[in-house]
Amino acid sequence: MISKSEQRFVRLNGFTILFTLLLILAGGIVRSTGSGMGCPDWPKCFGQYIPPTSIDQLPLGYEHHFIEERVKKNERFARSLEKLGKVELAKKIREDKTLVQPESFNAAKTWTEYINRLTGAVTGVLLLAIAGYAFIYRKTATRILVLSIINLIVVVFQAWLGSIVVSTNLLAWVVTVHMLLALVLLAILVYTYDYARQRLKAPVVVIAKVGWLKVLIFVAIAVNVYQIVIGTEVREQVDFISKSLDYQRRDEWVSRLGDLFHNHRNLGILVAVLSVLVYKFVMDKFGGKATAIKVSNSIIIVLLVQMVTGFLLSNFALPPFAQAMHILFSTALFTLQYYLYLLVYRANTYNQ
Repeated sequence: MISKSEQRFVRLNGFTILFTLLLILAGGIVRSTGSGMGCPDWPKCFGQYIPPTSIDQLPLGYEHHFIEERVKKNERFARSLEKLGKVELAKKIREDKTLVQPESFNAAKTWTEYINRLTGAVTGVLLLAIAGYAFIYRKTATRILVLSIINLIVVVFQAWLGSIVVSTNLLAWVVTVHMLLALVLLAILVYTYDYARQRLKAPVVVIAKVGWLKVLIFVAIAVNVYQIVIGTEVREQVDFISKSLDYQRRDEWVSRLGDLFHNHRNLGILVAVLSVLVYKFVMDKFGGKATAIKVSNSIIIVLLVQMVTGFLLSNFALPPFAQAMHILFSTALFTLQYYLYLLVYRANTYNQ
């Protein structure tokens, strides 16, 4: 008999997956509105737990105070990089003049970033609760407990990296690592959700070997992750171009991206083709109301939305709302792809 504690764990895990996607949406809104430096310090915002709504609430000379704090943090980060052998990168951080330029106060950007941080804090609490609940599996499914604890460590590191993102003024490679760690968080959550859920139901049986389908889904996931990485590089290049044009002539930004944008678009087409192939084979091999079929349907829907947002970005001068949705649905696609992979991987095969 399945305990109520196990059922609660599955529900909490599923909710946390959805909330983590909400966190990624919040991060996408921060990125698309240029609010990443809305709070110049971390974890507080302008030295306060509740950020100001007016510049009158800030002390005189606040810009220089936070610059000094940022310089100290970046120096510690540079020394850590040197210990890892990244001498040139440490030197680049020390010599980057943009890191000592004051950020002007903007209430809208400040609260956008603050809400993003609150969402991150709630996600951390949810992951802590999952790790606590996971102790019910300490004797029956140890991997759930171990992975839940690992995810808690990852989110702590992710929070620290978020402070580095702020301190280094959205340093390009740090933003990319920050995004990849979000995918790691999602992958672990999906794995523990699926593994715990499989214990509550009978295994799925398919009348065919699906080894090649596992490989196809794995390839689709790998291409999508690579496309997400390229997408962060596209976004970084957009930031550079927008600054060089003093945030004017927005309709020219995409045309100035060159091959990087074309590679991202071509990878998106490849992801779409692979996803359609996976969808066809899943429909052929799984029957009835199999969860794999439902997930495949969701993948196609998410893919269509992703394509629409990509079209809007490339043809309508990068509207901010489309940027945030594009980031959200790319990670949602990864989440569903990985879940589908686990479902296919764990399906039993019956050879007639």
